[in-house]
Amino acid sequence: MSVRIGINPLTWTNDDLPSLGGDTPLEVCLSEGKQAGFAGFELGHKFPRTPEALGPILDHHGLRLVSGWFSGQLLERSMEAEIAAIQDHLHLLKSLGATAMVYCEVTGCVHGDQSTPVSHRPRLAEDQWETFGAKLTQVADYCLEQGVKIAYHHHMGTVVETEEEIDALMANTGDSVGLLLDTGHLTYAGGDPIAVQQRHADRINHVHCKDIRMQVLADAKNRDLSFLDAVLNGVFTVPGDGGIDYATLFKGLQASGYKGWLVVEAEQDPAVAHPLTYATLGANNLKRLCAEAGITLSE
Repeated sequence: MSVRIGINPLTWTNDDLPSLGGDTPLEVCLSEGKQAGFAGFELGHKFPRTPEALGPILDHHGLRLVSGWFSGQLLERSMEAEIAAIQDHLHLLKSLGATAMVYCEVTGCVHGDQSTPVSHRPRLAEDQWETFGAKLTQVADYCLEQGVKIAYHHHMGTVVETEEEIDALMANTGDSVGLLLDTGHLTYAGGDPIAVQQRHADRINHVHCKDIRMQVLADAKNRDLSFLDAVLNGVFTVPGDGGIDYATLFKGLQASGYKGWLVVEAEQDPAVAHPLTYATLGANNLKRLCAEAGITLSE
C-alpha cells in the first residue's frame, strides 16, 4: 500500500459533542473533503454503517473508506464477547477495502464528559497490563485473519494516554496490534511524537495528524479542563498550523517506509473554524510536508 491522505469528519461534525456541526449533512462533509484534496474519509456518526448503503455514497464522491473508530471494552468483557461485538464494524471495514481499524479501550474513559477534567481518567495497574495485552492480541489476531489490522489509538482521557503507556502497550501485545500514532493526543499527554515514531516505527500502521495550539494547551492544563472544553477553546488545529514538528516526524515516517494513511483529525468548533478552509489548509500542508520529506502520495 502506498501513502494517501484522508480526513476525519470531526472537522465538520463532532462525535463526542454532537451539537458541534449537528446540522451539517454528510453530503457537505464528503463533497468539501473531496474539494479540499483528500482521497478518503474515516467514519463518523452520520455515516451509514452497512457496506451496501455506504459504498455507493463514497463511490459517488470518488472517496475511499479510510478506517473507523471502535470502542473496545476488553477490561469489562471477555475476548469472545469483544470479537462478537466487533463483527459488524469489521465487516463494514473489510467490505469497503479499509485495512486498518481504529481501536481504543474506553472502559472508564472521560474524554466524552464535558464536566470531568481529563486528569480524572482511568489508569491501568501494573499487574493489569499483561492480561489486557494478551486479550487485545487475541482480538487483533482475529481481525488480521479477516484482513483488517487493529491500529490502537492512544487517546486523552483513556487508559492508554502517555508515552510510557504506549510503551507498555507495545511491550505487552503481539505484532498483530498496530499503533495509531496521533500527534495531537500524544503532545497533549506530554509525550514526544518523534521519539515514539522512532521507537515503534515497525508497529505504526495509521497516523492521525492533529496539531496543537500550545498556548491553549498550557491554559487547559493550568485550569485542569475537560477534554471537550479544551477542544472548544481551540486546542487542536490542522497540521502545520500549530507547534508540532511535522517536518522531522515525516522524515522519520519516510525513513521507516511507512505505508498507510495520513489522516487530518483536528476537532474544532465548526462555527469558529470554517471547515472547508481548515480542511483545505490541512490537505495543502500535508502535501507540502510529504513532498519535503520525500513521501510519495497516491490518490
